[in-house]
Amino acid sequence: MGREMGKGQPRRGRRRGSGPTVSDVARAAGVSQMTVSRVINREANVREETRAKVEEAIAALGYVPDPAARSLAGGGQCRIALLYSNPSAAYLSEFLAGSIAGAAASGAQLGIEHWDGAEGVEALARRLAAHRTDAVLLPPPLCESAALLDALTGTDMPVAQVATGEPSPVAHAVSIDDRAAAEAMTAHLIVLGHRRIGFIAGEPNLTASGLRRAGYEQALASAGITAAPALIRGGNFTYRSGLAAGEALLSLSSPPTAIFASNDDMAAAVVSVAHRRHLEVPGDLSVCGFDDTAMAITVWPELTTIRQPVAEMASAATELLVKAVRARRAGEELAPQHLQLPFAVISRDSVAPPRRSD
Repeated sequence: MGREMGKGQPRRGRRRGSGPTVSDVARAAGVSQMTVSRVINREANVREETRAKVEEAIAALGYVPDPAARSLAGGGQCRIALLYSNPSAAYLSEFLAGSIAGAAASGAQLGIEHWDGAEGVEALARRLAAHRTDAVLLPPPLCESAALLDALTGTDMPVAQVATGEPSPVAHAVSIDDRAAAEAMTAHLIVLGHRRIGFIAGEPNLTASGLRRAGYEQALASAGITAAPALIRGGNFTYRSGLAAGEALLSLSSPPTAIFASNDDMAAAVVSVAHRRHLEVPGDLSVCGFDDTAMAITVWPELTTIRQPVAEMASAATELLVKAVRARRAGEELAPQHLQLPFAVISRDSVAPPRRSD
C-alpha cells in the first residue's frame, strides 16, 4: 500500500496553496504538456479535437495561465539570440529593454551575447544552431554584416535587422527613415537662423550613417546653403570620436554656430568640448544629437535630438522573429517583413538661434 498522507501534508507535485498546473491539465486531457502549451499559446499545429479536450480540461480545473507560466510553457520553445557589438552603452540599454519587453510579450526566451568577430561567422552560426537557437536579433552595427547574415540564414534561422538603412530581402527588419530624420533636424536648425552647421557622421560602414549625412546635405541644399567639406567630420558613434570631431570643428577659423552629431554619445561629447572652451550651449553653440537615449537627458543642457524609438524597434523585431518561428512550426512561412516606425524631433535646451550672424 502507498504511504498515507498525514493531515495538512501537501500532495506530491503540487505546492501548498497553488492552483492547477500545466501538468494537471495535460493529465486530465490525456495529452502531453507540450500540447497543452501549444493550445495555451494559440499555435496552429494542434488538431481541433485535441484542442477541445485541452480547453475542456482547462475549464474543468479552473486553470489560468499567468505570464510566468506562459513564458515557461510556450516561450521555452522559442529561443531568440541577441548578438551585439554596439559601442554605445546608452543605445544598447534602450535596445535591451525593448527586446526583453518583446520577448516577454511573446513568451519567448532571450539570450544575450557579445560578438566581436574573433569567432568566425560560420563557427558562430553552427554554435547557435547547436544550442537550438530558433532566431537571431541583430542591432547595429552587426545588422549590416553581409557575412554574418549569410551564415545565419544559411542555417535556416530567421534573422531580424534593427536600424539598418538597407534591409536584406532574406531578413526581417525594423527601422526609421534616417534620411528624412536628419533632414528634419537640419531644417530645424536652419529655421532658427543657423547657416554654418557642422555635422559629425557615424560609422562609415553603416548605411544609416550615409543616409543621415544625405539628409543633412539635402536640407542645406533646399535652403540654398552650400555644404562646406570642412564642416563635416567623421565619427564612429563613440563618445571619444565625438570629442575629436568637436575639437576639430571648434578649432576652425570660422567655427560653426551649430553642430549636429549622428548620435547622442557624440553630441554629448561636443557639449563637453564646448564647456572646456568656455562656450555657452546654446548661447555660443547649439548642439543636437540622434536617438534620444538616456544620454540625451544626462548631460547639461539636455540635448535636442531625433527620437529614434530604439526600444520599440527592438520589441517589434523580437515579436516578428517569434511569429516567424511559430509560423514555421505550423508548416507555414512568414515572408520577411520590413517595418518603418515614426521618428520625432525632440526640442530641449541645447539648441537656440545663433547670437552671431554667419
